[in-house]
Amino acid sequence: MYTLYFSPGSASMLVHLLLLEIGAPHRLVRVDLDAGAQRDPAYLRLNPGGVVPTLIVDEAACGETSALALLLAERHPEAGLAPPPGAPQRPAYLQWMQFLANGVQPAFRWWFYPEADEAEAQVVKANVRRRIEAMWDRLDAHLGANGPTILGEQVGVVDLYATMLMRWSRNMPRPATSWPHLAALADRVKARPSWRRLYEIEGLTEWA
Repeated sequence: MYTLYFSPGSASMLVHLLLLEIGAPHRLVRVDLDAGAQRDPAYLRLNPGGVVPTLIVDEAACGETSALALLLAERHPEAGLAPPPGAPQRPAYLQWMQFLANGVQPAFRWWFYPEADEAEAQVVKANVRRRIEAMWDRLDAHLGANGPTILGEQVGVVDLYATMLMRWSRNMPRPATSWPHLAALADRVKARPSWRRLYEIEGLTEWA
């Protein structure tokens, strides 16, 4: 039994999707970010960074979205969501996971929280927008040459991760779905039962 501390639509979305895809027994605990619940001392004992997600694995609190995704795929190979160690696609899988974790996801933090006065924030956001769009360029080109999914044919962890991040771009001047191959990948992932079930559970409606 896993316990996931989550907030609707946040980075915990990837871990929640994976739990649904895997079919693993789990319990959900909502963290009200607007109310500051992530700064509650009890939660900080689980996650000193005061962020979501936190996943309780074998009674130990674990964090970091990409690490939890890698862990769940490794613990549940029967779900077929990631190439196993030694598989030909394993290097590409790890590369794209790190691309999303170290490139795309951190850029969105600066987009949502530029941490500057209004004038400086506009400069920060313009630079971040160019960076995010350049990463969408790269991923869309890869999908065009190697798709329809990031590793070829089967939807897996890295596609769920990319789609969560694409969702975050929905209100940007040029959302990820402006790129044709990214839009096709998003449609493929959003058609999955796990996505629809997550929307029901988390009470999400936008970008359904």
